Amino acid sequence: MTTAPADFLPVIRPMRPRDVAAVHQVESSAYDYPWTLNIFRDCLRMGYECWVQLATDRVVGHFILAMGPGEAHVLNIAVHPDWHNQGLGRALLERSLEQAERLGAESVFLEVRPSNSPAVHLYMSTGFRRVGRRRDYYPSETGREDALVMRYDLREVAPAGRR
Repeated sequence: MTTAPADFLPVIRPMRPRDVAAVHQVESSAYDYPWTLNIFRDCLRMGYECWVQLATDRVVGHFILAMGPGEAHVLNIAVHPDWHNQGLGRALLERSLEQAERLGAESVFLEVRPSNSPAVHLYMSTGFRRVGRRRDYYPSETGREDALVMRYDLREVAPAGRR
C-alpha cells in the first residue's frame, strides 16, 4: 500500500480521453470483473460525469455519474488497491454527490455487491440507505451475485459544509 503524506489532498478533476488507459488500469486492479476500455470511452463520448482522482500526478481513482431528471446514478467508482484506506474513496463519493447536487439531482442511486463490505460501509456511513435488491446483477466466481440498490436523498442529507 502507498502511504500519502499527512498534508496530502487528492486532486479530483474531469476525466480526459487520454486518461482512459490509466482509469482502466485502476479498474482492472480494483475489480475482478472490470469495465472495458470502450465502456469508459463511451461514457466520455455520451457526456456522463466522468472524473479522475490524482495522487503524485497519477490516476489512482475515478467515478462515473449518469444524470437523469431529478436523479443521478453512480455507475462506477474505484480506487487503486495501493491507495485504499486513505479516504480517497470517500473523497470521490463526496465529489460525485456534489456534482449530482450541482446538476440538479434530488436523489443519487448506486448498486453495490453485498460481499463488498468496505464499500457498503462507506455508502451507509455517507448517508446512503438500502432501497432494493437486484437479483443476479453481478458476475461472480460461483455464477451471479445480487446487488444492493442504495439511495442518497440530497434533500434530506446535508453533510457539514455542503449546504
